[in-house]
Amino acid sequence: MAKPMFDAEALIEMFSNATSRSGEQLKTAASQAVLAALQGRELTLKNIKSAVKLVSDAASAGAAKNVMPNVDAEALLDQAVAGMDDALLKAVEANRVALSTLAAQGADLREKHLKKALDDLDKLEDAVFATLKKAAGGAASPVAGAWDQVLQKMQAGGTLSGAQAASTVEQMAEQMQTAMRSTRVASVKAASVLAESYTAMVSGVLMGMSEALSARAPAAPAREAARKAPRK
Repeated sequence: MAKPMFDAEALIEMFSNATSRSGEQLKTAASQAVLAALQGRELTLKNIKSAVKLVSDAASAGAAKNVMPNVDAEALLDQAVAGMDDALLKAVEANRVALSTLAAQGADLREKHLKKALDDLDKLEDAVFATLKKAAGGAASPVAGAWDQVLQKMQAGGTLSGAQAASTVEQMAEQMQTAMRSTRVASVKAASVLAESYTAMVSGVLMGMSEALSARAPAAPAREAARKAPRK
């Protein structure tokens, strides 16, 4: 397994020291951790599940250690799941941009590389839920019950990334039909070349999103400091 490109110990410490006011900070940290874990890797379902497992394990370990007043493990894990969902929403969007661009250029989305990408999107929500359920099964007893509550809410309401993934699959099917009707279909050889460029394209889109998020991140502590500063 590739070494995660985020500091798991730092994430554990953040969750273990979180207060009732740390919600947005935890959500952002979980989101950035998933994106960092995906950097430099193909955006496959296997790698997405790996990133979710790594981040959920870290959040779970930190939540189990948290003894701050007025903080419960369920609230911490809710923020972790929300952050991971936010990151996966960006991953889905990266896929949508890449696939839409290739389809507009005449690539056949039934080609092996692209069909797998669509299949992965179609399975995304179920795969993420199964991964979180597995992580919950290995959680320490203080947070095991909290995970049950979080997963029940997730299963009942679904996820933003899962809804967007389903919408993307439907959109790509319609776009391919439109392209075929307007005769903008590449030759078999050209379509294969386009399909093989998918991995590089989607990774580039995701990296751009991640860099944009990181560029905005330093502003958060400043706003927090301003909020806490005594008023004159």
